[in-house]
Amino acid sequence: MIRWIKVVVFLACLVPLGLLLWRFFGPTPTDMSTWGAGLGANPIEKITHATGDWTLRFLLITLAITPLRKLLRVPWLIRFRRMLGLFAFFYGCLHFLTYIWLDQFFNIHSMLADVAKRRFITVGFTGFVLMLPLAITSTAGWIRRLGGKRWQALHRLIYFSAIAGIIHYLWLVKADTRKPLEYGAVLAILLSYRLLAWAIPWLTKRRGPSGLYPVRPRTAD
Repeated sequence: MIRWIKVVVFLACLVPLGLLLWRFFGPTPTDMSTWGAGLGANPIEKITHATGDWTLRFLLITLAITPLRKLLRVPWLIRFRRMLGLFAFFYGCLHFLTYIWLDQFFNIHSMLADVAKRRFITVGFTGFVLMLPLAITSTAGWIRRLGGKRWQALHRLIYFSAIAGIIHYLWLVKADTRKPLEYGAVLAILLSYRLLAWAIPWLTKRRGPSGLYPVRPRTAD
C-alpha cells in the first residue's frame, strides 16, 4: 500500500514542473515562436519565481512530516520525508539553473558580481549550498557511514537552508512581502514545535517526578 502511495506522491510532486512546461511550450510545442507566451511578458522571471516557490514549499512540507506523524500518530509518514526533501533539492536546482542559464547565460564574472553585490542572491546561494550535503547524504548507506547521531546533526542544516530561502525571498520582493512572510510564519511554527519537543522533556527531567526542581543539600561553610 505504502509503495503505491509513494508512486502517487512522486507523480504529484512533478505536477508543478509539468504545468510550468505546459505553459512554457503551449499546446503546440513545435511552434517555437509561441514558447514562453503562456508565462506572460517575462517568462524567465515567472520560471524563477515558480521554482523558488516550490523549493520553499517542499522544504516546509519536509519539515512538517515529523510534527504531523507525531501529532496525528501516523508513523508511516516518515517514509515520505526523504522523497519530499529530494524534491525540494530538485526544484532548488531548477531555480538555480534558471538563474545561471536563462538569466546569466553561464557568465561566471556576472554571477560572481551579482553574488557580491546583491545580498538576496548571496543568501539564496547560501541556502542552496546548504542543501547539497543533505541531498548527497540522503541514502541509507550514508546514514550507516555517518552514524545516526551525526547524520541527524548534519540534516539539521535544513533549518538554516529554509531560513536562508525565506530571507532570500523577503529581500527579493522588497514591497509585497505577504508570501515570504506567510512562509516565514509556517517555518516559525515548525521550528517552535521542535523547540518545545526538545525543551519539555528537558524541563521535566530537570524538575523531577514531583514537579519541583531538586534542592541541592547545603554544605558547611
